Amino acid sequence: MGSSQMSRPGRLRPGHSCPGLAPACRPPACRPPACRPRPKRTYPSRLRPSRRRETGSALIELTWLGLLLIIPLVYAVISIITVQRSAFGATEAVRAAGRAYVLAPDVPTANQRAYDAARLAMRDQGLALDPADLVITCRPMPQSCLQPGSTVQVSLALEVALPLVPTLLGQSAASISVDTSHTEGYGVYREAGQ
Repeated sequence: MGSSQMSRPGRLRPGHSCPGLAPACRPPACRPPACRPRPKRTYPSRLRPSRRRETGSALIELTWLGLLLIIPLVYAVISIITVQRSAFGATEAVRAAGRAYVLAPDVPTANQRAYDAARLAMRDQGLALDPADLVITCRPMPQSCLQPGSTVQVSLALEVALPLVPTLLGQSAASISVDTSHTEGYGVYREAGQ
């Protein structure tokens, strides 16, 4: 009865039985019903648990989560760049205006040159300058402009509107104030201007 009776492990050749083999050594066809492996369950396609429906959902969730986090981050970066550009332009504008003022021969020319220099510095940053925003003050007294030992203080105050924020009643709903000033000395040993 040994291995000659079986053509393949687990199958009997027709007409042979296996009563003499130990239960653990018997092929599946000779085992008692309690020891036989259970047949694999088959489900109808609509009841079968589908792993295919879950495939790719992590990628979609990660994409949406990335978009939800990246959009505010990009907006914050654009807002910071806009405010920094305005601050840099304002700083350069008051510096250029102060220098242009003290190099002018007289006060009316100094005022015009100071405004032109500030406007040019702001235009370099892509910004417009309103003449009312630029304030020029002479010290120690307002009448001491272009006098030896005097100083000229140029101040600029801007309201920088945040990007992509709609206007409300003609004004920006969200803005950041940028204030800067620069003091330029006229020089003690210079000739007084008119």
